[in-house]
Amino acid sequence: MSHNVGSIDRILRVVVGLALIVGFFLFPDASLRWLLLIGIVPLATGLMGTCPLYSIFGFSTCPLKK
Repeated sequence: MSHNVGSIDRILRVVVGLALIVGFFLFPDASLRWLLLIGIVPLATGLMGTCPLYSIFGFSTCPLKK
């Protein structure tokens, strides 16, 4: 898969993903804390530089080299 996530988008995804995962470990008594594991998705897409939803909709925040 080609890269379709730009640098600012990647940084935001990694920061948000890490924040959600850290929240999972910081709030052990919360009843819906497992929802914070959704942070794995933005973290993974930020680290890989590819978002499957962007590919489906033909969207890209990555600058094109022409």
